[in-house]
Amino acid sequence: MSAELAYMSGAELAGRIRSRNLSPVEVVDYFLARIAVRNPAVNAYVDVLDEEARGRAAAAEAAVMSGEALGPLHGVPMALKDLFTLKPGVRSTGGSVPFKDFVAQDTTSYVADLEGAGAITLGMTNSPEIGHKGTTDNYLFGPTSTPFAIGRNAGGSSGGSAAAVAAGLAPLSQGTDGGGSIRIPASCCGAYGYKASYGRIPFVTRPNAFMSYTPFIFAGPITRTVEDAALMMSVMAHHNPRDPMSLPDQGIDYVAATRRSIRGLKVAYSPDLGIYPVDEVVANTVRDALPAFKEMGASVDEVEIKIDATQQELSALWLRQMAMVHLELAHNSKALGIDLLDEHNDQLNPSFAKTLEIGQAMSAWDQRAGESLRSKVYDPIQDVLDEYDVLVTPTLTVPPVPNATDGDTLGPVEVNGEEMERCIGWCMTYPINYTGNPAASIPAGFTGDNLPIGMQIIGRRHDDETVLAVSAAFERTRPWHHKYLELEATFN
Repeated sequence: MSAELAYMSGAELAGRIRSRNLSPVEVVDYFLARIAVRNPAVNAYVDVLDEEARGRAAAAEAAVMSGEALGPLHGVPMALKDLFTLKPGVRSTGGSVPFKDFVAQDTTSYVADLEGAGAITLGMTNSPEIGHKGTTDNYLFGPTSTPFAIGRNAGGSSGGSAAAVAAGLAPLSQGTDGGGSIRIPASCCGAYGYKASYGRIPFVTRPNAFMSYTPFIFAGPITRTVEDAALMMSVMAHHNPRDPMSLPDQGIDYVAATRRSIRGLKVAYSPDLGIYPVDEVVANTVRDALPAFKEMGASVDEVEIKIDATQQELSALWLRQMAMVHLELAHNSKALGIDLLDEHNDQLNPSFAKTLEIGQAMSAWDQRAGESLRSKVYDPIQDVLDEYDVLVTPTLTVPPVPNATDGDTLGPVEVNGEEMERCIGWCMTYPINYTGNPAASIPAGFTGDNLPIGMQIIGRRHDDETVLAVSAAFERTRPWHHKYLELEATFN
């Protein structure tokens, strides 16, 4: 039963709890015990909410036994990312030393939605400092490893959440994504990460209600199955008037979308988005996965993406745009007695401190000109999707990178001899944060030394159903779940 329960899908757990085949108390106790044994090696969780989780499990069990109406996630454990994710009375550090004792008083909207649907929070998961890079490591908690290779990074910034589900330490997890932070760790950890259309999942921020606009920032699921991501979407995706970018409800049945046929759909494939150098093992793994779409009745064509900018220019733009988000956080934090620009600046990770410097040096014109460069990505992506239903690419240009020992793991200096920006430049995800299209990372395969390689599936604006349908079809044709059971053997 041990491995079976560890890797059981959230959908199955919810069904078995509802039918009284499993007890919420039994399930939560099992995962808490497993976290105590397995988490030290992976470093997915930074805070485990044992007492609260057990209390919620007892209440969930009482609700089942009394015949109350149950939510779609009733009794199902989940992991939450320790960044922009608030629960009253729970530490919210963002992986930053100056915030190590900050305790939230508010509840983030998507946390309220998930817990309102019956999910039980097991704990908070690791992130790089304020989510500023595509790896998970910080001075406060250290690096998170992909469970498939302890010592290789889980990716970021939702690395702890992705590692938690891949290691069987939670069936469901939540991440946020400002440049690929759901898709990057999903790729590194052999999980499924889904970034919905911009505005599909409300992202309520204050004091600036418009904070998530530049670049587009998202919340979303990281799971082991596409169905579980769709199940979480059914809870998280809805209109919220407190988010000025929130899309209207459209009656989408996300779970039903995972059962749709993709016969007749047109899949575009780009090996490099037209601008990236890609490691050979990544390129070959993704290319070898393409026949799966044809086996399900879709067509696949290789296409040329005509982005009139270099990957170095685009990654520099991402750093500038995120620098403004980080600078805003720094100014708002002064009200909490945390001065990231002065008193506490020497406690910051150097690569994060650099983003604050970038933000301070920017002019209003710098910000406005960046939107024109962003448009040079937007149009070529839409050009392809005018003709094709989805666009697939590698998620990353390289396999998971080795952890550093100094709290500042970064991406590669170069790929195929081409210089890369080390925070995000090696990730083929952040251009889609410029466009707002729905996008997922799905396991395409594994290298010879068992490192996961992700494939990015990008859909038309607001067409979440097709991305989920294509993802689920690929999962049926190229299932990867046996890799979790193989992983289990390495822990024993």
